[in-house]
Amino acid sequence: MGRYEFTGIKIDKNTGNRVYKLTLYPKIRVSDGDKFIYPIDGERLETLAHRHYGESTLWWVIAKANNIRDGSYGVDPSKKIRIPMNLPEILGDFRRINEDI
Repeated sequence: MGRYEFTGIKIDKNTGNRVYKLTLYPKIRVSDGDKFIYPIDGERLETLAHRHYGESTLWWVIAKANNIRDGSYGVDPSKKIRIPMNLPEILGDFRRINEDI
């Protein structure tokens, strides 16, 4: 599931332009099955998502779980990264909070 799957489009009242609605992300709780890894030098969030989930578009799950908000897709190889493995729960939460927006 891509992160924009539930991002709706609305018409801006002032300009008449089509704009994306807000996308909300769920809190990603720590679970017993989570993996903790040190990424390879130069590895990107998309690569980690593809390796662990089979889908590169789920990079936002890893970013959210690790509080990565600096706009960088690269991962510091000296920092341990949490890979949440409760993906069905996370994606269910994502769907639930964005279906009503």
